[in-house]
Amino acid sequence: MSSHYIVNFDPIIFSAGPLQVRWYGLMYVIGFVLAGFILKILSKKKFFTPGVEKIDSLITHMLIGMFVGARIFYVFIYNWDYYGQHLTDLFAVWKGGLSFHGAIIGLLVGGYLFARKNKVSWAEVLDNSCLAGTWALFFGRMGNFINGELYGRTTDSAIGMIFKGGGPYPRHPSQLYEGISEGLILAIILWVIYPRVKNYGFISSFFLIGYGIFRFIIEFFREADAQLGYYFGGTTTMGQILCFIMVLVGLFGLYISNKKLWPVNITSEA
Repeated sequence: MSSHYIVNFDPIIFSAGPLQVRWYGLMYVIGFVLAGFILKILSKKKFFTPGVEKIDSLITHMLIGMFVGARIFYVFIYNWDYYGQHLTDLFAVWKGGLSFHGAIIGLLVGGYLFARKNKVSWAEVLDNSCLAGTWALFFGRMGNFINGELYGRTTDSAIGMIFKGGGPYPRHPSQLYEGISEGLILAIILWVIYPRVKNYGFISSFFLIGYGIFRFIIEFFREADAQLGYYFGGTTTMGQILCFIMVLVGLFGLYISNKKLWPVNITSEA
């Protein structure tokens, strides 16, 4: 008998007729509620200048952008071979199929539309979104873990866990690796440097670099998407390619933020 922990959670918290409340959905709700709370703090500190009354609007823009971008990216970048033959499944998000890199693109678009509508800089919106939303990444990955999805590669190490969909062999709990690194650690780093930031654009650029580096490393432990496999001689995943691009974009963003185009005026008010 294997001594490795078996991940076999019931993804449904409770059911009431056709209504099902799932852990994965609850994780997203917790993430967005937490983001709203953090945005109120940032608004009080004058880092988010549109004001508290605009927080719900920002979250709505980002939420819509995130899901649309995540779905489009997954369909056309990660799995078009399937969806090209099954067009009726294009909008069947309940069957799974969201891309985090696509979510980033969607968040950028949603943030741009909010910034234009409220006449503030795009950089300010993105910085606030990163400060408020990075914590939510932790809860999202915990949802993946509970669902037993996005598991890692097989391993003989003691930390390996057995996932129902991953066969009988222990695998790296890469969801936990990602939640801790891309969520908790990166969020803490952003909050440590945020009071010292002089220009908008720095936080979001640093987020792209930090997330890109963490995710690039964890991809070595995460199972590659079956429909894509590996690139460059079987050593590189699509996730790593996209993370490399994220880091480059983040470095360019740091360069732009140093131009002092969008100065920050943070208050010390508690």
